[in-house]
Amino acid sequence: MRTYKLTVAYDGSRYQGWQRQPDTKMTIQGILEQAVLEEKGFPVKIDGSGRTDGGVHAKGQAASLVLPGKIDEEEFRNALNARLPDDIRIMQVQLMKNGFHARYSAKGKKYVYTVDTGEKGDVFQRKYAYHFPGNLNLQVMRDAADILEGRHDFCAFTDRKTDEMTTIRTIHRIEIVRQGNLLYIEYDGDGFMYHMVRILTGTILEAGSGRRKSGEIRRLLYNGERTDAGFLAPACGLMLKEVYY
Repeated sequence: MRTYKLTVAYDGSRYQGWQRQPDTKMTIQGILEQAVLEEKGFPVKIDGSGRTDGGVHAKGQAASLVLPGKIDEEEFRNALNARLPDDIRIMQVQLMKNGFHARYSAKGKKYVYTVDTGEKGDVFQRKYAYHFPGNLNLQVMRDAADILEGRHDFCAFTDRKTDEMTTIRTIHRIEIVRQGNLLYIEYDGDGFMYHMVRILTGTILEAGSGRRKSGEIRRLLYNGERTDAGFLAPACGLMLKEVYY
């Protein structure tokens, strides 16, 4: 048996997230597993590095699967891509050491959230950016990001804690870059909980628009509750950029 890592890119606009679900066929995991079944003739389980929400995109999602015997990685990638819809693509297939697991072996992830700050939303960005018009103070946003960097209890920044052993995470870096009307917020950390990046983004946007002070953000890291943190930014602006090992 051989273990392989898949690097997957997808436009999540029309999908119900990564995780296979019993009441819909429109999940990334389910469609990938169906493509392997059709290609190899037997069912497989594909494990992702995490469960992106419905509408979230990925440029570098990582997944792992186990197959009997060695395959030609490039031929397998091309065969799967021929069976997949145009908005899902296998970018790379890589043979890994047995025991590799896309989720449990991961050391960290990078996400990018895109905000369209123009007065009128860009028609061509509407599926990939959150339209948030108005004047944003970038320095205030960067100050808020500085507070959030580091190792903290991010209990206030997730909507679900029941399946988490701990809500402590490390954010190595939050970088905020403006290009015209588009604002990119990049998060690099050792792991992110359910809705965490989207709540962090809502909190930073509230700071930038003058609705939240930096002292409030600092308090959230000590004894905050979810109801005290920022709004849940829409899924369309979020992209999983990279998973690293």
